[in-house]
Amino acid sequence: MGEWTSEELSKIETAEELKIASMRRDGTLRKTVTIWVVRCGDQLYVRSVNGPNGAWFRGAQKRHRGHIRPGGVRKDVSFAAVDPGGVEEEIDAAYRAKYRRYPTSLVDAVLTPRARAATLELMPDDQ
Repeated sequence: MGEWTSEELSKIETAEELKIASMRRDGTLRKTVTIWVVRCGDQLYVRSVNGPNGAWFRGAQKRHRGHIRPGGVRKDVSFAAVDPGGVEEEIDAAYRAKYRRYPTSLVDAVLTPRARAATLELMPDDQ
């Protein structure tokens, strides 16, 4: 696994949305889904508003690899589960701050226990 460059982190942090696709067993990518992404320090996080049952999330859990396209960045990534009780509050705060101009009901959808249970860290996959 590689590290994000400061330019990548900056572009992804300021991107409104992220296009994400998990990898299939044969190495091809599944259908792209548009989701929100937040940055906490030098880490990037995404959540499934549908929780662990979300289709894109299930695909990410099977292969742990995929591809993202936010803010002009195109990058292969690895997905890592986030330990409950670790950085959840920081991630919640990042979602509230970044997406505060949206209706509260939309932002609250990524702050539920169900969405929190489907939090993944994105890591550059330089394989």
